Amino acid sequence: MTVAESGPGPRPARDRLIVALDTLELPAAEALVDRLNGLVGHFKVGSALFTAAGPSAVEMVRRRGGEVFLDLKFHDIPATVAAAVRAAARLGVGLLTVHASGGSTMLEAAMAAARTAGGARPRIVAVTVLTSLDRAALQRELSVPVAVEGHALHLADLARAAGCDGVVASPREAARLRAILGPAAVIVTPGIRLGGEGADDQARTATPAAAVRAGADYLVVGRPITGAADPAAAAAAILAEVGG
Repeated sequence: MTVAESGPGPRPARDRLIVALDTLELPAAEALVDRLNGLVGHFKVGSALFTAAGPSAVEMVRRRGGEVFLDLKFHDIPATVAAAVRAAARLGVGLLTVHASGGSTMLEAAMAAARTAGGARPRIVAVTVLTSLDRAALQRELSVPVAVEGHALHLADLARAAGCDGVVASPREAARLRAILGPAAVIVTPGIRLGGEGADDQARTATPAAAVRAGADYLVVGRPITGAADPAAAAAAILAEVGG
């Protein structure tokens, strides 16, 4: 990856965990951020919350000192994606997603927009294969003839060639991606579950410790924390497994 900043590298467990604020209610998201304040430093604002609350969701997290992972998975013509990236940069997000399947020209336009938006440049990670998809879904529904890992690696290579900062992939592909992309690439892994937890609608999951061992920099965790009776205790359990 050709990036202005190097990848995260060794860091405290607290700085690896991203809690997904997957709610339609801004007050509920605000209460969760307050409850996790001091324990978690990164929060995901995805399409559900952003559609419901707009930029106010990003501003709420930032007012509380949190870093924002804007997970809107931009996937459109290059000019539209570039405009969206510039708007996200003005909001002060630290990390944002685009779909690698948008192609090289779109990815390059996203990176160019990030570099010229002014202020601190957000890092851009390209989504490879959604963690809800397995090989059967890829082949039957999307007519992708290769295995999930092979398709993820192909899309990651597109992202690397376009200069993206890293990728989003399931923890099951993280080790191969780390070996191919090198130490500077940012690897973000959703689909994190503690041992014994249900997978919900995720098809490719792993425990926090397994994901980190495989090379993940950031672990995106939603329902295991947000759906817990004690979200802070659930977050602490994940941090303890990762190592602090």
